[in-house]
Amino acid sequence: MNPRPDPFKDFDPAQPVQVLPRYLAGPGPVELHTIWPFPFDEGWHLHPSADEGMVFAISPCARLWTRFAPDLEKPGKGTWIIAANRIPFGPRAWGITFDATTPAELLHDVHAELLDLYLESRHSDKDYLFGDDVMAPHEVYTPLLARGWSHSVKTDGTQTFCSPDGLSSVRHRYTIGGSDDVIWRVCGGYPSEPYWQARFSRGAPTALAAAFTASLVSTEPLHRTVQDVPFHTRSHLYVATTSAAKQPPTYSPVPTPAPPVAGRTR
Repeated sequence: MNPRPDPFKDFDPAQPVQVLPRYLAGPGPVELHTIWPFPFDEGWHLHPSADEGMVFAISPCARLWTRFAPDLEKPGKGTWIIAANRIPFGPRAWGITFDATTPAELLHDVHAELLDLYLESRHSDKDYLFGDDVMAPHEVYTPLLARGWSHSVKTDGTQTFCSPDGLSSVRHRYTIGGSDDVIWRVCGGYPSEPYWQARFSRGAPTALAAAFTASLVSTEPLHRTVQDVPFHTRSHLYVATTSAAKQPPTYSPVPTPAPPVAGRTR
């Protein structure tokens, strides 16, 4: 089978383009104030660290923090982390990590949902950051099934969803137990060597994983320049127009092997 042609071969490297699917678009512009939509004028703290260029954002209650840690030896590499502590500066209750190569728009959408959960918890008798996670797991993967992703279940307590092109996957550990603390693992790029990965630990609010997968399969194209698009997967991208993308047919969600949980109306 002949390889697909490079859709950008006749473009200038600096040419702005709009591309899909999102998971192959590359990280794009990485700007802290774009990825972190926190109200820093309302008590949120932004702390640059003298240790290897790290930057922290911390909630007013000091129970929630995020961090960007660049790899100074590998430009463009590094890690984004979201973590929460039940008491200020206490032990970490749960955490989420993203490779720095994760598309910036996906990072923004997760952090925007994080801020929503934080604000809702402040004005509610429930704490959606700790223990009051009432969103059902199927809300994480229903958007994937609606876009035609495949689904498989293993006897080790995991189920996996794969994109039609085989270049993105979402693995869900639906059973409790084992040494792997990662409940949701999302990858973009060739399975043998993913371009980026995201990992959601046990205890992380399901709503954050749902926000990430919804952004992952959104048909809203991402703005990039040709030179910013990863070269090794660009033949699997297409240049999108500004017209609305046709919505594919939807499918009924695959039942979660674990018992269903009532969803939270947002």
